[in-house]
Amino acid sequence: MDKYKRLFSNTLIFAIGTFGSKLLVFFLMPLYTNVLTDAEYGTSDLLQQSANLLVPLVTFGITDAVIRFGLDRKVRNTEVLTTGILTLLIGFVLLFLCYPLLAMIPGLDGYTTLLCVFVMMSSLRQLFQQFVRAKGYIKLYAVDGILSTALTLLFTIVFLLGFQWGVEGYLAAIVCADGCSCLFLLFNGRILGYFRPSALRGKTTAQEMLRYSIPMIPNTVFWWITTVSSRYIITAVMDGGASVNGLYAAAYKWPSAIILISTIFMNAWQMSAISEEKGRARFFTQVFRSLTSLVFIVGSFLILFSKVITKIMVADSYYESWVYIPLLSVATVYSCMVTFLGTVYIVNKKSILSLATTAAGALVNVALSFVLISYYGGNGAAFAMFASYFVVFLLRAYDTKRFIHMHLGIFRLTVNTILLVVQAFLMIFEVPYWIPIEIAFTLCITFLNFGGLMSAVRKILPGGKK
Repeated sequence: MDKYKRLFSNTLIFAIGTFGSKLLVFFLMPLYTNVLTDAEYGTSDLLQQSANLLVPLVTFGITDAVIRFGLDRKVRNTEVLTTGILTLLIGFVLLFLCYPLLAMIPGLDGYTTLLCVFVMMSSLRQLFQQFVRAKGYIKLYAVDGILSTALTLLFTIVFLLGFQWGVEGYLAAIVCADGCSCLFLLFNGRILGYFRPSALRGKTTAQEMLRYSIPMIPNTVFWWITTVSSRYIITAVMDGGASVNGLYAAAYKWPSAIILISTIFMNAWQMSAISEEKGRARFFTQVFRSLTSLVFIVGSFLILFSKVITKIMVADSYYESWVYIPLLSVATVYSCMVTFLGTVYIVNKKSILSLATTAAGALVNVALSFVLISYYGGNGAAFAMFASYFVVFLLRAYDTKRFIHMHLGIFRLTVNTILLVVQAFLMIFEVPYWIPIEIAFTLCITFLNFGGLMSAVRKILPGGKK
């Protein structure tokens, strides 16, 4: 199969398995915002983000190594999975030993046990998911996504509406769905058959995997800082910070639709980027153009419809959260481009370089957040996030040329960025005649990027030009 058609086919399968679970987040927003107060929703979001920070620490980043080494035909799957499971077991022991320290952290009091279970289930599920992807069980991965979506919906309704467990119910629904997913993957992927501690006698693969994955720990932590730290700063710096954070967290759900598109694509793209060696530079260039065309268009439409989406999808008390959507949309567009360039480091096993660029972005985000949030609140945090992703993009665009000489189309990216940023600010300040102006900007961005989308379509159609 042609590499473009294979990439499209895998993306479609991943979309079936991933889109439902990610889309569920948007459809559950009316439920969350009607059942939980903005302060409770802010607390739930901070707990989930805290778990997202703990997962890479507990796993030692080994799930990233599982997909990278699992796709390497020179490495045995038994060594990959065994290394992954043993690493997780060590991480779980350390998590248990740190339990008293976690209980002392403000905001986690009363939720520590549930948070630890959340981290363990999430870690185990990620490991199993990455392994079945590496094995090429794409359809099993997709079915698991559909099952997880249905179970999350079921448990959320039972725990929030039925039992009215509030914040605990929010987290418990995800924990239960993850647990069922682990069992499903364990048996249907025949995962235990690949767990053989005796396979690690040489320790070479385990050492290489840990050498690759350990730098991913601070790398993931720095990404977390870039994405989430501003929420803690909002809570600490602003009056009524918990409520503002609830609005900010609710607003971020809609721009994360851009990340949803990127995540689905990246699951397939990582496999193609690693396995396709012939004409790699041209392949990366063409795929990057198509991806950026799509995310710029989606970002522009999100800005245009930010008020409409918020009015329809959340409770009235959350309506003012729309004002954070425009700049968050710009930030997530650049998040997608940064993630794409990160695959160059994955292909070349350069996790240290990925760490260095991510650290720079995290520092920019924290510094700007402390300065801007005091003056501009949530939009100060959103702009800090955009600035940090922009810095990381510039660093990676320059550095990755050493490994794969892609043509990024700098002029096209510059024009798109200027248009999108201006559109965001015009929307935030609701300038006179903002509706026709916003429509004009969206049409202009769509026109500029339509060719990039059509180029991708032509490549995946039968008889299309390669």
